[in-house]
Amino acid sequence: MRNLDLSPFYRSTVGFDRLFSLLDSSVAQETGGYPPYNIERTGEDAYRITMAVAGFSNDDIAIEAKENTLSVKGARPAVSASDQREFLHRGIAERSFERRFQLADHVEVTGASLENGLLHIDLVRELPESKRPRQIAITNGDAGKAEIEDNTAH
Repeated sequence: MRNLDLSPFYRSTVGFDRLFSLLDSSVAQETGGYPPYNIERTGEDAYRITMAVAGFSNDDIAIEAKENTLSVKGARPAVSASDQREFLHRGIAERSFERRFQLADHVEVTGASLENGLLHIDLVRELPESKRPRQIAITNGDAGKAEIEDNTAH
């Protein structure tokens, strides 16, 4: 595993502490790439995480969104002695896993589905009205205060 020391950046930056903390935690939480996943943009403010979870059912997977972290855990129930199978080759990994994703501010999970061994988690970024861009009208110095127009109506 790589060792990455970000402490010099903490000393020389102001206001970027969260960025470096995210980088630091992402390096520390590498899980060896299981299960594999894709992240895709499905719209202007919509995203989808797709994870390959062959052999897992809906009951075997738990998805939790807490603050800015999305956690996906998978665990198969223990196999009883009567259900033991003899494998000549075992290429499908059914081991337990936990995968964490750091979400940007204002990103919410809107749904999840499991089909054909792929877990799809849909995300959307919803900026509050106060964070959306606005047009500021420029007036003459005599007119008083500038008017603010909502730019989202276009």
